[in-house]
Amino acid sequence: MAIRQLSETLINQIAAGEVIERPASAAKELIENALDAGATRIEIATAGGGKALLRVSDNGCGMDAADLELAIRRHCTSKISETLEDIRTLGFRGEALPSIGSVARLSIASRKRDSAGGHEIAVAGGKVLHLRPAAANPGTIVEVRDLFFATPARLKFLKTEKAEAGAITEIVKRMAIAFPAVRFVLSGSDRATLEFPATGDDHLARMAQVLGKDFSDNAIALDAVREEITLTGFAGVPTFNRGNSAHQYAFVNGRPVQDKLILSAIRGAYAETIPSGRYPVAVLSIALDPALVDVNVHPAKSDVRFRDPGLVRGLIVGAIREALARDGSRAATTGASDMLRAFRPGFQPFAQRSQAPWSAETSPSRPYQPATGFSERSQAAFDALSMPTARAETQSSPQPAAPEPAGRYPLGAARAQIHANYIVAQTEDGLVIVDQHAAHERLVFEAMRKALHSKRLASQVLLIPEIVDIPEEDCDRLMLHAAEFAELGLAIERFGPGAIAVRETPAMLGEVDVHGLIRQLADEIAEWDTASGLSAKLEYVAATMACHGSVRSGRRLRPEEMNALLREMEVTPGSGQCNHGRPTYIELKLSDIERLFGRS
Repeated sequence: MAIRQLSETLINQIAAGEVIERPASAAKELIENALDAGATRIEIATAGGGKALLRVSDNGCGMDAADLELAIRRHCTSKISETLEDIRTLGFRGEALPSIGSVARLSIASRKRDSAGGHEIAVAGGKVLHLRPAAANPGTIVEVRDLFFATPARLKFLKTEKAEAGAITEIVKRMAIAFPAVRFVLSGSDRATLEFPATGDDHLARMAQVLGKDFSDNAIALDAVREEITLTGFAGVPTFNRGNSAHQYAFVNGRPVQDKLILSAIRGAYAETIPSGRYPVAVLSIALDPALVDVNVHPAKSDVRFRDPGLVRGLIVGAIREALARDGSRAATTGASDMLRAFRPGFQPFAQRSQAPWSAETSPSRPYQPATGFSERSQAAFDALSMPTARAETQSSPQPAAPEPAGRYPLGAARAQIHANYIVAQTEDGLVIVDQHAAHERLVFEAMRKALHSKRLASQVLLIPEIVDIPEEDCDRLMLHAAEFAELGLAIERFGPGAIAVRETPAMLGEVDVHGLIRQLADEIAEWDTASGLSAKLEYVAATMACHGSVRSGRRLRPEEMNALLREMEVTPGSGQCNHGRPTYIELKLSDIERLFGRS
């Protein structure tokens, strides 16, 4: 079969299969072009989920007739010259506009700021329809209609209009977070108008616009540097979590990315602090020399490759964990809101309650009868309980000590224990309810983890060494980390070209599947070039031991024990949640309590 040159239109349609996967991909490319043009206001309009219409308008630098003619040609760009080593723009491949024009009806109207008039070019199915003068404001308007009309097979793979519209919304949100000085407006017949006013240099204000005001109340600032890489942004406290990872945003040199390395690092940083199936909320911005990162991995430009991935991962994990240790012990402010919502149904107006048949027993006009819970018979069960007074009494002190001041400490002073599991403490401006088992479980675990990392762990010598057969390249990777494994109690050595001999295993693990452990470590090192798997297993064991060694639910505590627990929580990293990620306490401000009783 003879080899022949493909037509320009077919080449562009093939490229469009990678660059333009769905309407959201086209929106991303057009918004990136607007940002690269220096726009401070970008308006996006859609119809039919972006399939029928996608219009992006900006007030950027604009283009003249010659620029428009080149813009729709493949590999024509103003953003790079001769090298890919110093890419500082969002776009650089010169593929987006010709790809869109090959599968849709594309029109571009643009005018330079210093020009008297503008021009318009139209393309349909890869064919140029016209290039003519047109009335236009300074900037550019790109209109895409009937996306994939030229390749109808692609339409079958698109989702519903609502799903496609939601994907465009997500793209706009990511761009809005990355560029807070730009005003974004998203509107159309298929959605409610969404507007993000410019916030200048106030990144947290823009994040509050996108993620909600609760994020700013529950976010911890990040600012870390390692070698030539800088990490800034905000990480949510562990108890402020979500049901999916859609609220995790990562940016590399201002470029929104969805990189597996970064998402894995976020997950690792929150290990042992978030329940299974829940995800943290985080916004991370990584800045580094463009030569140290490859953004040309995929035409969609959503993946990147770092020259030193281990350094980037370590920076993210270390910065988030340091921030959580510094300020992550506080509970999410949403806990009090959830409590208030739980109380409200009991205070509904009578007109809003279900209309049950009238009876003398349930009538609101019936004679007052005291609740049975306040009768002498009901109260007799409380006689055996000794009510805490929050006095820090010691055995050597015959006289009771003065009550502990509530305003001196963040978690206040213990005032009561209810249902033999919850401690009620009074603070300077409200009260705190503490789950005693969850709180003590976290304290014990942190103590064990500290001991875990302060010395070499004890190991158990195997009577007969375990020989694990794995590929030679995996053996090489494992032996590079043999010293790290030895510190954790795992002693390995080479046993021929394609096998590893395991002579000692960590005593904390007890009986362990040596073959499975070695293969898992080899796979993890091959993917991320890290050796954190064994550490994670040991910390899981420590968490399990802490759970069984903590103050159990149902145990009555003395006042001094409750206050001692509160004081230790205040100085322990991560004490705002237990090892399983559940909150250890909920804070209710006095203003919240007054709102319950209608006093504010």
